Amino acid sequence: MIGCEAVAWRGNRVIQRTMTVLGCVLGCFLTTAGTAHAAVALLMEEPYGAFGAMNPTGHAAIYLNHVCADSPTSLRACHEGEYGVVISRYHKIDGYDWIAVPLVGYLYAVDNLSDIPAAADRAKVAELQDAYRRAHLMDLAPDNKKGEAPKGEWNELVGESYIRTMHGFQVDSTAEQDERFMAIFNDKKNVGHFNLLFHNCADFSRVVLDIYLPHAVHRNFIADFGLMTPKQVARSLVAYSQKYPGVNMSAFVIPQVAGTIPRSHAVDGVTESLVKSKKYLIPLTILAPEVTGGAVVLYLADGRLKLPKGTPVFNIGDQETTEPSEPTPEDPVRQQLPAPSASVGTVDPTGSLR
Repeated sequence: MIGCEAVAWRGNRVIQRTMTVLGCVLGCFLTTAGTAHAAVALLMEEPYGAFGAMNPTGHAAIYLNHVCADSPTSLRACHEGEYGVVISRYHKIDGYDWIAVPLVGYLYAVDNLSDIPAAADRAKVAELQDAYRRAHLMDLAPDNKKGEAPKGEWNELVGESYIRTMHGFQVDSTAEQDERFMAIFNDKKNVGHFNLLFHNCADFSRVVLDIYLPHAVHRNFIADFGLMTPKQVARSLVAYSQKYPGVNMSAFVIPQVAGTIPRSHAVDGVTESLVKSKKYLIPLTILAPEVTGGAVVLYLADGRLKLPKGTPVFNIGDQETTEPSEPTPEDPVRQQLPAPSASVGTVDPTGSLR
């Protein structure tokens, strides 16, 4: 069993600090999985790469700590020692609408915590993803004619923490809600009809969360022109938690793994991306200043969700960890992390997390 202790401090200090946090986070996942209360969480995932720069709305997925997967398309209750599943809608993955992947595989493309690298480059990530595919996803993404990994978007299923940071918004759930969710999704046809505008990953998250929190998530016709975005799902959950504090909402962050892969970008909404991006704002201001002014007003009126610095890194249950302090001269090899705090992230009346 892995405790929340720092790994050996060898080589680059930044890499070791990152590995410490990752090991502690996942160690807490393991140690609390069998006893933690049930919870459901939105993962608001930062955009990355060239497409992320053009479309900065990011990706949305749902993590359930008491629901697991018999297969990528079949759900069941978790057994003792398991720690849940991440489920989301994807585009063109063997014709399915949604895929469920175990938490550690989804984040790091491995089965065992000891196999998580301290840092990764693109070649290492591709190697880990292909190994995970061969072990668990061959039905979804079989080898091509050359016996190699196929092209396509299957690699969006695993190793997401190598390419982006994720912001989590968690609320309590019940065993009855989990059972209802599994019954609905195991019974319905799992046929893909992804649409970027009106049937995307954020729409899927809205559908899942509606089972747990009916009518909690809604479209924003002011700031997002009615399009569902990951940030709007998060914004809705924040507003819902203010109205119903009994859901015990908390916030957390899962950091991007250290390495040479470029860092992911901040998540934006629709009008927010227009207001904050010079490549859109300047031409739009020249061609249609009234429209630009309107977009700024819409964003300021109903489009903001400020994520604070220092959001805790913790498991999706009750534990919280913080970034380790510097190793002392007396103990340069191992450094104990601070004890968990009683609070994991609250919501203030303005809608910002604190």
